[in-house]
Amino acid sequence: MLKLLQSKRDRLLRLLAVGASALVFCIAAYYVVFSANGLMVYREKRKTSEELDRQIKILRQQNSGMESEIKALKTDPKAIEKEARERLHYTKPGEVVYSLPTATVAAPSSARK
Repeated sequence: MLKLLQSKRDRLLRLLAVGASALVFCIAAYYVVFSANGLMVYREKRKTSEELDRQIKILRQQNSGMESEIKALKTDPKAIEKEARERLHYTKPGEVVYSLPTATVAAPSSARK
């Protein structure tokens, strides 16, 4: 009889140990996934990092394009002339410039009945 009680007690202790281990494992897994430095936060930070890397690449390309444009405007007479004609509407002597009126878009009237 004593052996039977001891066997039941051992089984109960083993069951409690397995349950406690499973509970500790579940809590640890929850913190690994959802804590402040968990996998979910890591995934979001990774996405943000990749997006920022793409933006940096685009900005570097724009920067190099602007640097080459600045260099051309400082040294290339054709680039200077092009900018003067486009932005400042300069003309060479003897040239005639025709200006076309810009099309105006009428705002839709909301007072129609």
